[in-house]
Amino acid sequence: MRTFLEQFDWNGLFSLLGRILGVLLCLTVHETCHGLAALALGDPTAKRMRRLSFNPLHHIDWLGLASMVICGFGWAKPVPVDMRYFKNPRSGMALTALAGPVSNLLLALLLMLGASVTASFAPVNAVTVWLFSFLTGTAVLSIGLGLFNLVPIPPLDGSKVLFSLLPERAYYTLMRYERYGMVALLLIVWLDIGGNYLSNAIYNVYLWMANLFF
Repeated sequence: MRTFLEQFDWNGLFSLLGRILGVLLCLTVHETCHGLAALALGDPTAKRMRRLSFNPLHHIDWLGLASMVICGFGWAKPVPVDMRYFKNPRSGMALTALAGPVSNLLLALLLMLGASVTASFAPVNAVTVWLFSFLTGTAVLSIGLGLFNLVPIPPLDGSKVLFSLLPERAYYTLMRYERYGMVALLLIVWLDIGGNYLSNAIYNVYLWMANLFF
């Protein structure tokens, strides 16, 4: 038993736990901020369905979580939005959609600030090394989730922002067929179309944030 414990890959286990915690944090903040934005614009649907919560169990789709941890591409349960509550349905939907990616980029800034404080003031030991790795790694995840969702392909948030700029008839037609965009999105991810551009964008944003705090 002692030999097994000594040979066990504890670093790998803690790294996996950190990644799972990071994914839960990023997805939860993303979805909660969608709901908060909708509420601020007059839609109480998410609040009534108890989705204005930072409890990840209220938002997690377990298959999407597993996919995010393993493949780097995943999803949570979408926050319900009823655009009929908005004074201007199209702009309200666009702002609600934009709240998710923006929240992820702001979260990444906070994580990088935490990493900077840890590096500057915490004593160097196994715990602080893990914490620093968790903070910077989760910042990368959050940047990735934010930028990926800005891609204007349904059902990603960027599509709702782009569609809001179209004529009204085209807007509602595209929104009606939004669910079929998921097939195209999965093909794009599977074929890794544009993957290099997204990776470079994530790296450049991360580098910019790192230069702010280090």
